[in-house]
Amino acid sequence: MKKYIIERDIPAVGTLAREEMRAAAAKSNEVLRTLSPKVQWVQSYVTADKLFCIYLADSPAFIQEHARLSGFPAHRVTEVGKVIDPSTANGAG
Repeated sequence: MKKYIIERDIPAVGTLAREEMRAAAAKSNEVLRTLSPKVQWVQSYVTADKLFCIYLADSPAFIQEHARLSGFPAHRVTEVGKVIDPSTANGAG
């Protein structure tokens, strides 16, 4: 599977209460179970008005299907080509 970054424009998402976040995660997981093993949610980063989600998927089509079924928009889906981190400077990564 390939790794993707999904950008979701959701106004005021950063102000959602813990229970609202929990409900959103539960809805996402419910849809992911129906699409498994073609798409997997790894992690999401919440900002004021956006979610940046890391997914593994066979293709962007499965990410878009998850977005459609879950109701969480996928405004931009970008395939990750390479990953670097601080250890890259030392020849690792």
